[in-house]
Amino acid sequence: MARENINDLVAFLTVARERNFTRAAAQLGVSQPSLSATISNLEARLGLRLLTRTTRSVSPTEAGERLVQTLGPHLDGIEAGLSALTALRDKPAGTLRISSVEHASATILAPALARLLPDYPDIRVEIANEYRLTDIVAERFDAGVRLGEQVGQGMIGLRIGPDFQHAVVGSPAYFAAHSPPQTPHDLTEHACIGLRLPTSGGLYTWPFAKRDHDLKVRPNGELVFNTITLALDMALAGLGLALLPHDMVANHLTTGRLVRVLADWCPKVSGYHLYYPSRRQPTPAFTLLVDALRYRPGRASRPF
Repeated sequence: MARENINDLVAFLTVARERNFTRAAAQLGVSQPSLSATISNLEARLGLRLLTRTTRSVSPTEAGERLVQTLGPHLDGIEAGLSALTALRDKPAGTLRISSVEHASATILAPALARLLPDYPDIRVEIANEYRLTDIVAERFDAGVRLGEQVGQGMIGLRIGPDFQHAVVGSPAYFAAHSPPQTPHDLTEHACIGLRLPTSGGLYTWPFAKRDHDLKVRPNGELVFNTITLALDMALAGLGLALLPHDMVANHLTTGRLVRVLADWCPKVSGYHLYYPSRRQPTPAFTLLVDALRYRPGRASRPF
């Protein structure tokens, strides 16, 4: 294959990993029709179908998956080698991609980046907030942020935040029409605002524990979202109960806009951790990010 076709291989690998032409085109900085034509021309030259296309999804064929497994590590190695050259610059540079969740991004990542980036204008950071358990290696993220117990094997986990509590909250107007629940079992009689999990498609079950008794409750209500900020808005509007991080609702509890229930059933959960592959060769930019995020008790973080 001619040397100039390396760009076509990069285009294929991006589509195969993103499983979406629109996202891949945006990442590559080309139009979707142009990217589609590139992939079609590559398939024609190889005489093999590399991608299965439907109206809703894109996935590699058997030949395409084999090419991903063979090609991916080599192109990733080239990219890593080029990124390592930033160590020779006067100041660290490069793009860092992080998979996170919105609560961690607002309370931990944003304050840390606000302290770090003014001194390093050549570092770019991309944060993708999502509740699915992302394969950061396959999707080419530099790191992920999740609760401590969600960090997978083979990953380095670094604590970046303290343990915290969730809170079940509703507005005074809601409780004017509904008796406050006394135990988690009572939630079956309430409009609980659900959080949709993209990995399984199911709803996040609300975890509770008291002494030696653990149980989970599946939200049962008219509202389901994939973002906790919308759940907060709807709880404030009196449309149901929401399970949210306590620090996210603390001001509303103080002002009386929200009322907390079942506090004795909400134990602390492990704090957020930054995780990344143990075999990863850190760039200077990534090393700076790790140091900026490292949890130091007593250092205040605040949501933006």
